[in-house]
Amino acid sequence: MASTDPTEQSFLKHVAKHEMITLRDDGVYRHIRFKEPGTGNMHFDLVTWPGYLAYSGDMGCFVFSRLTDMFEFFRTDRQYQTGGGLKINLSYWAEKLQAVDGNGSFVKGVKEFDEDLFSRIVLEYLVAWIREHRDETTKDERRELWDDVIEGVINADGDNDGSRKQIAAHDFDHFVNDEVGIFEFRDFWEHDITRHTFHFVWCCYALAWGIKLYDDAKLKQAA
Repeated sequence: MASTDPTEQSFLKHVAKHEMITLRDDGVYRHIRFKEPGTGNMHFDLVTWPGYLAYSGDMGCFVFSRLTDMFEFFRTDRQYQTGGGLKINLSYWAEKLQAVDGNGSFVKGVKEFDEDLFSRIVLEYLVAWIREHRDETTKDERRELWDDVIEGVINADGDNDGSRKQIAAHDFDHFVNDEVGIFEFRDFWEHDITRHTFHFVWCCYALAWGIKLYDDAKLKQAA
């Protein structure tokens, strides 16, 4: 089952004691480290060079590319979002990825199977079908179909990154009666039943927060 997404509040607790360490700051060539003194827990580095930004740390490694100055890219994108706090744009930022952690790539990658979403889509499809065919089916037939879906699809093996559950839904069929024929999940592959990983969401908060700290420090220096 997918892990709970980090929130801005939980992220800020993780980095409450972090300090910014500037290892290099030469135009778009930067190496900025964020860590709590005396420990590497939840630390991360932001490294930029023309056209690229690399995030590395406890949450994995992600390389983005879009503008010559990637700090400017993340600043500009946040300007289109209203309200206070840290602004992240998971789907759009993911489109700019050039490389993703290869160490446990699925665990620390960008997307993962969402078992809760899978179950919700399956049950919504089933409930809609039952309502549509209520007058053509008996209570016992509907109950038998429901139990078969729970046993064969919802309770299918959840290992292998959820692919076995998806195959179970794709291959499922249940004969209801001569009037309505066979129930099956049509076009199930069209559903996106993934979510952004905890690691990628945390990384995006780190990008927004780290660049903000960098900008605040620059403003303080200028003043």
